[in-house]
Amino acid sequence: MAGLGFLITKSLYGMVVGVVLGLVIVSLIMRSIWNKRAERLKRSGIADIDKMEGIQFEKYLGHLFRAQGYKIEVTKAAGDYGADLIIQKDGKKIVVQAKRYSKNVGIKAVQEAKASIAHYGASEAWVVSNSDYTAAAYDLAKSNRVKLINREALIEMILTMNPAAVPTPQVVIAEVPVDEFTCPKCGSRLVLRSGPKGQFYGCSSYPKCRHIKSIKAV
Repeated sequence: MAGLGFLITKSLYGMVVGVVLGLVIVSLIMRSIWNKRAERLKRSGIADIDKMEGIQFEKYLGHLFRAQGYKIEVTKAAGDYGADLIIQKDGKKIVVQAKRYSKNVGIKAVQEAKASIAHYGASEAWVVSNSDYTAAAYDLAKSNRVKLINREALIEMILTMNPAAVPTPQVVIAEVPVDEFTCPKCGSRLVLRSGPKGQFYGCSSYPKCRHIKSIKAV
């Protein structure tokens, strides 16, 4: 641009004008790219997903996969053997581990997901995160039938869905208040348990804390 200005005007002034025009054009292009990216992130609701607790993220992913035609089964909060969701479609069973993280997910998640394949009789495992994964996690996943869905892939998945088919992250957060899964006696997490009369939510600090809550109450 500067060279073009100099050739046209044959002067230093023309070169300066060319440089300024070039910078303005580059600035406008970068602003346009930034605006499109910001709008994309806003439509995906990823900022609200970043605020979710683990149980809320699992619930949201359940809605997301259900909208894609998968049959959804939620595993028990305690003793889930490396899987938070079990999804099935076209005779294929996939175990899904949800990782709502603020940092990169490491190899432990891949190892747990891999172990859950045999336990649930699945064909493969997915780890879904609002973040990214370490290089070691990517390497381990390649040879272990584990698919890693990172932040960008999750955003793309959300944006390709019909917005009316999936509740927004804000709606899911409102539907699943974190306080409902916190023990009012000791502050520990309530987990799904089974007893003679069926399933219920019990304190994860059991037997130190014996607080329970019926599923209907949640």
